[in-house]
Amino acid sequence: MVLTQRSHVRRPTLADVARQSGVSKSTVSRVINGEARVRAEVVDRVRQVITELGYVPNQAARQLVTHRTNAVAVVAAQPENRLFIDPFFDLLLRGIRRELALHGAQAVLLFLEEPDDYTRMTDYLGGGHVDGAIVFSLRPGDRLAEIIDRLGLPAVFGGRPLPCDGDPVRPGLAHVDGDNRGGARLAVRHLVALGRRRIATVAGPYDQENSAADRLAGYRDVLREAGSPPLVERADYTRQGGADAMAALLDRRPDLDAVFVASDLMAAGALQSLRERGRRVPEDVAVVGFDDLASIAETTDPPLTTVHQDIEEMGRLMARLLLAGEDAPIGSRDGSPDGSPGSSHGSPDGSPRGSSEGPSVIVPTRLVRRASA
Repeated sequence: MVLTQRSHVRRPTLADVARQSGVSKSTVSRVINGEARVRAEVVDRVRQVITELGYVPNQAARQLVTHRTNAVAVVAAQPENRLFIDPFFDLLLRGIRRELALHGAQAVLLFLEEPDDYTRMTDYLGGGHVDGAIVFSLRPGDRLAEIIDRLGLPAVFGGRPLPCDGDPVRPGLAHVDGDNRGGARLAVRHLVALGRRRIATVAGPYDQENSAADRLAGYRDVLREAGSPPLVERADYTRQGGADAMAALLDRRPDLDAVFVASDLMAAGALQSLRERGRRVPEDVAVVGFDDLASIAETTDPPLTTVHQDIEEMGRLMARLLLAGEDAPIGSRDGSPDGSPGSSHGSPDGSPRGSSEGPSVIVPTRLVRRASA
């Protein structure tokens, strides 16, 4: 690999800024690092000179002083190909990146796919390269949560991390999650209210996020209330997976009259299978999805009734929780990010609150009715 040669144009230095500002290099350094013990007029003069000269602080030198990298690892326990085709992850990453950028922090995207990745991930996260980690899509029992906890690295998880067998994670690890079980109940109760009685579900896979288990539990809750037997088919959160699962459900129960699908992407595939089998939606089969991804839900035929959760805001909240507790491992902090007691839900204004088991946020859900149910 051939790298482009560096320009030989001399870059302005800290000494240049100090000389033109008429102050010492240590004063310039204090201004750059935002220390309070510098007079306001001096701060203004130094900042003006920095702008005029185009001075860029030496990040490596700043790290030696502040012991911070201003970098955050964003760890996705997903194959790269799924991450970049699923609009859910695009929204989540957008929220994370935007919130970090507001605080001058940079996201470093890492993928956890193969068993060998754990050693590489442990070395990187423990090597002082990042100030903290945001981790999402961990499978139940994934040992990365325990590894991060052992390293003492500030971290926030997307979804609640569950312990590995025989190697428990300390309770209270910070996490942000949607109200998956409550959202599923909203969806299935809506179908029951429409008079549907043979309600199936396309659930997420056994070995992936806890959200799949929670959405399936919410479906079962309402079926139990209604006295109806459950009819479950699992899929892999892809459009094709949803299409295949819907076809299997129709083979098993041709007279089903409704289906709750655990993601909008799978619901799009389910609608395709229903159309191929000659079933009208919603006349013959009512369909409800989950996520309210506009790029899918508003463009399906018919438009998809679905459970809304603010995915981009979930990403922002994950970054916000991390930044609120970056001076100590978030998992060791009790109460809300500012230390005050709170509930495990977001506050009325949407700001994160914690619980006695550690800071966490459960983002509320609501049903968005469109033509499919």
